[in-house]
Amino acid sequence: MKCEHCTRKVIEPHKRKRISLSFPSSYFFFFFFKECSKKSKTDDQENVSNDASSAAPENEEKGEFHKLADAKIFLSDCLACDSCVTVEEGVQLSQQSAKDFFRVLNLNKKCDTSKHRVLVVSVCPQSLPYFAAKFNLSVTDASRRLCGFLKSLGVHYVFDTTIAADFSILESQKEFVRRYHQHSEEKRELPMLTSACPGWVRYAERMLGHPVIPHLCTAKSPQQVMGSLVKDYFARQQNLSPEKIFHVVVAPCYDKKLEALREGLSTTLNGARGTDCVLTSGEIAQIMEQSDLSVKDTAVDTLFGDVKEVAVWRHDGMSSDGYLAHVFRHAAKELFGEHVEEITYRALRNKDFHEVTLEKNGEVLLRFAAAYGFRNIQNIILKLKKGKFPYHFVEVLACPRGCLNGRGQAQTEDGHTDRALLQQMEGIYSGIPVRPPESSALVQELYQEWLEGTESPKVQEVLHTTYQSSEPCTDSLDIKW
Repeated sequence: MKCEHCTRKVIEPHKRKRISLSFPSSYFFFFFFKECSKKSKTDDQENVSNDASSAAPENEEKGEFHKLADAKIFLSDCLACDSCVTVEEGVQLSQQSAKDFFRVLNLNKKCDTSKHRVLVVSVCPQSLPYFAAKFNLSVTDASRRLCGFLKSLGVHYVFDTTIAADFSILESQKEFVRRYHQHSEEKRELPMLTSACPGWVRYAERMLGHPVIPHLCTAKSPQQVMGSLVKDYFARQQNLSPEKIFHVVVAPCYDKKLEALREGLSTTLNGARGTDCVLTSGEIAQIMEQSDLSVKDTAVDTLFGDVKEVAVWRHDGMSSDGYLAHVFRHAAKELFGEHVEEITYRALRNKDFHEVTLEKNGEVLLRFAAAYGFRNIQNIILKLKKGKFPYHFVEVLACPRGCLNGRGQAQTEDGHTDRALLQQMEGIYSGIPVRPPESSALVQELYQEWLEGTESPKVQEVLHTTYQSSEPCTDSLDIKW
């Protein structure tokens, strides 16, 4: 039968698969696998699907974490896309859980050292405000508490992904300037659309195809850059093969789980998958809340062994990594010699659609926009398709109000956005000091030592990607989100 929202076939209700996986030590992770994951509700009024429930097997082995944790996750609410999830992807997604994380931890405790792995956890900066709000700590203390807890479980290294975002932003800046120079009526290089949000990229690849795919920025997302840093640079520094490292990313949304599975984008120079497992902030917090382990606050590690703990900082974004702000400043300086200190955002259709312009002598030189949530995404795609697109650059994010509102950390039990928590997180995030990626000496060192220069062929190979374009659903652009 056909899905009411698209032309793809979906499986009849009695044939839909339901996957139930037991966490080690009585943790439960439920994946209600629905082949069609269409979002048909508005951004601000989405509810979770019918709850799935299950009881712990009576003979289940008890371990450190003996309390039952019902983490109900539904693909209809996780995926920020309009496409269908294949059976193979459903199986792979079922492995993106705490079960796999604990499996590696447990193997490391056994005598067979041949099966031991070096456990590395990388934490997204948008996850830290959640832990700070959740446990009533400063961002720095929350970072140290999280690091201490992970190491008490058996994790060897805990990194911050901000350095990976540095690379992603810097490469996006260079790409925009190149596109601007090459843009013409015959060769439409602009607008450039950001590609750091996996929900948006998946939607573009699976449902939109042309004319959107050529406009996606080719710079890899921070998560995928971090995978290369850990499995390539860090592995060589530690004289380890990539297969000996199990890399976990703590992120604010479930779409990052799909991003970890994406072929091409997810692999490193040596062919290893950059990210082995993604756990949301909420999943980690649940484990922390139900643990009785003694935890000692610990400083986050750095990729450079001789560098001591660095302060927590962020990029200049309202609730994201700030691609718009950083690319705008860079483009203004490189293309027009204009130094932009303060960026003024002008709200347009709604609170999730903002515009920034650079004007000189009454002429608009640059027009950038930020479009968050699928209602705004639909509008920009319709304009692009009709050839009435006024913007040079758009920062696109699937979640309304940005990454802090990721579904893995900012929801109530009934599936709505926890507005009070989100507001608290936004206040915490805005208080974190901002540092532009150009000012990082460590990033410049990595360009030279790891990538053989800022313009080397290795930069293109490691930090950029290509996109797969499926036949777009012809009706998808007419859906009222």
